[in-house]
This record gives sequence, structure tokens and C-alpha cells, in this order.
Amino acid sequence: MFLLLGWIPTVIGIGLRAVFYRLILKMKGLAAIEAGVRLRYANHITLERGVYLDQGVYLHACPKGIFLGKNTIVMHGAVLHVYNFRNLPHAGIFIGSDCLIGEYSVIRGQGGVTIGDRVYTSPFTQILAVSHIFSDPDRPFIEQGITAKGITIENDVWIGSGAIILDGVRIGQGSVVAAGAVVTKDIADHVVVAGIPAKVVKTIIKEESFTGLEVFL
Repeated sequence: MFLLLGWIPTVIGIGLRAVFYRLILKMKGLAAIEAGVRLRYANHITLERGVYLDQGVYLHACPKGIFLGKNTIVMHGAVLHVYNFRNLPHAGIFIGSDCLIGEYSVIRGQGGVTIGDRVYTSPFTQILAVSHIFSDPDRPFIEQGITAKGITIENDVWIGSGAIILDGVRIGQGSVVAAGAVVTKDIADHVVVAGIPAKVVKTIIKEESFTGLEVFL
């Protein structure tokens, strides 16, 4: 079916894929899938109403698969990847409603990635719920196994361009991760973190305003 329909451009292709891709993946309502989107293990992919997959997106969904909530957008070149060839118990990617995954972002879900609602990742972010063990200098790291603790990102988080979220962390509700930051530990609610490794540089408080700035809603 990918060979027949995956390449067709414009709204004609989007319409055909919206109808026929229901045969190979789980679609709850209408979803828009652009030309050139690649789907592996499509029977483990769930798309809710209003999901948009831009050109060049790659979804690889071993069990427990990939879930994209209502009105979530995955932008050009993004990769959502769930390897589970080691029987990892929590592997999978769950993304809530009204999220945006930026261009060329990578999410690896071996340890399980859970993302809440209204989470935005800017281009080239990496969310990596897996890590290699390399503690024994006498053995190649590929023989030492992996960890897969999982990552949780709560509602209303904004992740800046080029930021990296490493395995085993939770990012609290309403927090902001600055561009280029590397998150190695849990982040509290409503803070801004920056740097390598990421540290709190600001607490977000209601009294602040953006006086003098032109704000668009």
C-alpha cells in the first residue's frame, strides 16, 4: 500500500491515504499524512483525529507502539523510533493532544516516552529513552547492554531547538528547556533550564509580563 499511495502528492494523496491507511494502522477520525511518510509496523501506530504527519516523517513502532493524540503535528523529517528487540517492558511512545514535534527531531522510545498535552519541541531536538552501558573498559560497549528507564514530559512544556533529553528524566509541567540544553536530571514544574548539563536559570511566576513586546495569539 505504501508503494501505491505513499508517493502521491497534494491534497489528492492526503485524501487517499486518509481513507486507505485505515486498513494498516489505527485511525480515530481523519488524519492527514503527506507524501513520503514512512511507517514500519504500522499496525502498532494509533493516530487520533486531526493528526498531521509532514513529508519525510518516519514512524517505527514495535510493540507497544506509537500513539499520537488529537491535533498533534509531526513536522518534516522527524523520527519516532521504538526498537524493542530485547523484550523491553515499557517500550513505546505516547504523545498527547495538541503537540508539535519539530523538524528533524528524534524520539527514541525503548524505555518508554510519555509526552503530555500541548508540548512543543523545536527543530533538531532529541528525546532518548535509552543509553548504553560502558563501565567495563575491557569490553566493547555494544556487549555491555543498555538502560531504558523512560522519559516523562508533562503538559505545556516547550523544548528549544537542539536540546537533548536523556534517559530516566521527568520534565515538569509548564517548564521550558532552552535551545542546546542537555537534560540529565529531573526538572521541576514551571522553571526554565539551560546549559550542559541543564540547570535552573529562572522560575516562571505569574506576576511577570512582557511589557513592550508585540504578542500574537
